[in-house]
Amino acid sequence: MFGSPFFSPSGLLEEFDRLQKQMDSLMSTTWPGLTNIRAGRVGGFPALNVGATPEEVEVYLFAPGMAPDQFDISIEQNVLTISGERNDPPPEGARQYLQERFNGKFRRVVTLPDDVDPEQVEATYKNGILHIRLKRQEATRPHRIEVKA
Repeated sequence: MFGSPFFSPSGLLEEFDRLQKQMDSLMSTTWPGLTNIRAGRVGGFPALNVGATPEEVEVYLFAPGMAPDQFDISIEQNVLTISGERNDPPPEGARQYLQERFNGKFRRVVTLPDDVDPEQVEATYKNGILHIRLKRQEATRPHRIEVKA
């Protein structure tokens, strides 16, 4: 009477679209292995990589064509915020047919693990990559304890 959505072409396409949206939602909110670190949506500008070791958390922000003083970086309540603006206007009188490079203001936010020491942060910008190293607090790092006989 009502039919199956899998037997009509439009129903099948709608089902694939729904599945694609669910997969996009799942992949943009949680990454395996980063249970303590949450980042924003996938595909934002600038591209962002976050990694962690027992000693530190490292953030790589890929933003070519900027100067180090164009970034505003802050940490408040274990939230790292990186913002700035990239302006690269076309030459005067030129007509643009296509623009794929991002221009304008941006803001990326990363929730950090509780054991990051906000006083031990180092940021460098080289070859279009902003590298932020956040040390973990010494007291919370794993220590090997030797058992004596």
